[in-house]
Amino acid sequence: MAKKFNLNRTTLIHALCWGLIIAFPLFMYRQGDTMTDVYRHFLRSLGATVGYMAIFYLNYNLLAPKLLFVNKRKRFVMYNIIAIFITVAVTTWWWHLMGDLFPNSTPKPNPFNAPPKWTRFVQMSLMLILVVGLSVAIRMSQRWHKLQEAKMEAERIRTDAELKNLRNQLNPHFLLNTLNNIYALIAFDPDKAQTAVGELSKLLRHALYDNQKRFVPLYKEVEFIKNYIELMKIRVTNNVKIDTRIDIEDDDSTPIAPLIFISLIENAFKHGISQAGEGEINITMSSDDDKITCEIINTNHPKRDNDKSGSGIGLEQVAKRLELTYPNRYNWEKGIDANTNKYYSKLTLYNDNKVRNN
Repeated sequence: MAKKFNLNRTTLIHALCWGLIIAFPLFMYRQGDTMTDVYRHFLRSLGATVGYMAIFYLNYNLLAPKLLFVNKRKRFVMYNIIAIFITVAVTTWWWHLMGDLFPNSTPKPNPFNAPPKWTRFVQMSLMLILVVGLSVAIRMSQRWHKLQEAKMEAERIRTDAELKNLRNQLNPHFLLNTLNNIYALIAFDPDKAQTAVGELSKLLRHALYDNQKRFVPLYKEVEFIKNYIELMKIRVTNNVKIDTRIDIEDDDSTPIAPLIFISLIENAFKHGISQAGEGEINITMSSDDDKITCEIINTNHPKRDNDKSGSGIGLEQVAKRLELTYPNRYNWEKGIDANTNKYYSKLTLYNDNKVRNN
């Protein structure tokens, strides 16, 4: 439907432009000219206008796309020379024919000597060369626009495919880390492990189904994060201080990429708890009209060699997904505070289209 509309719009623009060019001689008359003189001038000019149209569409529809754009430039130039020569000859013949058929009703004295006939040939040839250039320029502009549209469509398809691939990778990665946590519980607290399996089932629906969407409502993502934190609390000791402050309305439907924060929270539980079972994790989330912010601060305990809880793919995925889903619309600050030996990560997603420093 859109293609048909564009075609009709292009046809209408062409018809309007040529209509104005054809009608222009009707308004170019001298004082004292009769209607016969006006029609005579119009008919004589009509031959040149039709010649311009013929050369324009010959190049627009045939010579430019079939020869020039496929590097057959010599043939393109040769065919244009032949076409221009024929057009000039025909329009010159038409000019004199209309002059003989419709002579001036009242001869007008000409104070200047009439220019030689060959000057009309040169003028007409130059005008047709300009028409060729205009036709090629318009055709090249349309060709470039189509190539840009095709490039953008290919980029969109590639981006969607890459995002889908990242999401598909994230599901098994998230599930693997969670199962490792439950496996660790089985050894010392089977009851907690059983409870953890129940909590895990609440998470899988979101991870397996909502994760296939490009965006989900923020309140669903927050519910998922809360359930995940509760699951993680089951396996930690009382010596781990976990503080969560989520300042987001229960019905906040702001669109957000699914599971974009979960890897940051996973990372906090992975590196925020010491081998002795001590640590501190602070998670803060907020939302307003302009942005969504997730800030995490945790004690820094580097991953041990015997820790098999993941390969570090989560944060790499976060970085890739941010570039694909929120290009120039996010800010991610992260690092280790050398004074307090704490790791901080603050990710802000902007809801507007302003360019941000990431």
